[in-house]
Amino acid sequence: MKCPFCGQAADKVIDSRTSKEGDVIRRRRECTACLRRFTTYEHIEEIPIMIIKKDGRREAFNREKVRQGIMKACEKRKISMNDIEEFLDDLQRDLRETGEKEVSSSVVGEKIMGMLHDLDKIAYVRFASVYREFKDVNDFVSEVRKLPSQSGASGDLIQKNEPDDSAR
Repeated sequence: MKCPFCGQAADKVIDSRTSKEGDVIRRRRECTACLRRFTTYEHIEEIPIMIIKKDGRREAFNREKVRQGIMKACEKRKISMNDIEEFLDDLQRDLRETGEKEVSSSVVGEKIMGMLHDLDKIAYVRFASVYREFKDVNDFVSEVRKLPSQSGASGDLIQKNEPDDSAR
């Protein structure tokens, strides 16, 4: 490491500490020529994951953009920010573990929909409506009918347009 004071390349490490997150190492160094001390930080250089959009454009994976989309789908639902952040961490890790430098936006979208499907059916349908570009209410109904028919699932999402017998 080149000394920022005298420019010599000879130094020794006096102290090393890992950050709380474990992704950065702070090193305290002393120049062997001028004996002045300085600090360096060592971290992994991450190559950005490029997302291939539907129209063929490529853009860097943007965690904030994904967070905003998920938060919009989860608006007024009982989903904690911790759940969303944990999912974003898992998503980024999954994308990096593929070893690919470029990933199709459809892969990212399907992963998000899978998580929302397991987490909250309403948030899932909201996200699907944007991601799959629903054109009319029939697209919504079709998607909801695909959901498993358990209490709290599609039964609560679609109300039949049949008259209520108890009102008579």
